[in-house]
Amino acid sequence: MATLSRPVRSPALPDPIRAAIFDMDGTLLDTEAAQHRAFEETAAALGWPVPAEVLEAMVGINRDANEIMLADRLGPDFPLARFYADSDILFEAAVDAGLPLRPGARLILDHFRDAGVPIALCTSTIGGKAQERLAKVGLLDYFDLVVTRSDVVQAKPHPEPYLLAASRLGVDPADCVAVEDSYAGVRSATAAGIPTVMVPDLLPATEEQTTVVARVLPSLSALRDLLLAPTAG
Repeated sequence: MATLSRPVRSPALPDPIRAAIFDMDGTLLDTEAAQHRAFEETAAALGWPVPAEVLEAMVGINRDANEIMLADRLGPDFPLARFYADSDILFEAAVDAGLPLRPGARLILDHFRDAGVPIALCTSTIGGKAQERLAKVGLLDYFDLVVTRSDVVQAKPHPEPYLLAASRLGVDPADCVAVEDSYAGVRSATAAGIPTVMVPDLLPATEEQTTVVARVLPSLSALRDLLLAPTAG
């Protein structure tokens, strides 16, 4: 199994792209902002505001890792179980009310499906929840494969989730493209050796991301336009 290491600069997008692997939250679904609001509102209601830098560090990270970070940063008196229970209620209410797709989500999925390119999902959301959310917004049928937090030992930013997705698709990582919005997701995909496109959501691309990704783009629509251009490498 691959070990987590500092990613190297990603190559240009493969030509042809033999598989596309997407993150879900913040990349295809506009859920990161709703989760962020749920955390903020819950922390305020508990009378224990969570610093902005801590909330930002939680983006794209699985719950197990975030619980460890919160306990470490906020101390043993922080009501961790209550924080997650109450924020889950707020977040699920937002999901039930209907969350929009990220701009261009259906457009880019249609592009790959029409081109006959296998499409996978690689998410830090636990199994079952991911499929449920995709089905709710009408995206589940696009995917040939869904890899969730429940499928791996090491979650993002470790490369295991992306390596597993590429392996199950039967495609060399170098022949795939990964699409991510978060720092952890970019680290995971690039460490797996997958040319990666970052479409930032809550957090802008930093020098670290721009160094290792193939492209930083403003939207999924821009990615579709890039792939249709004659020199999309």
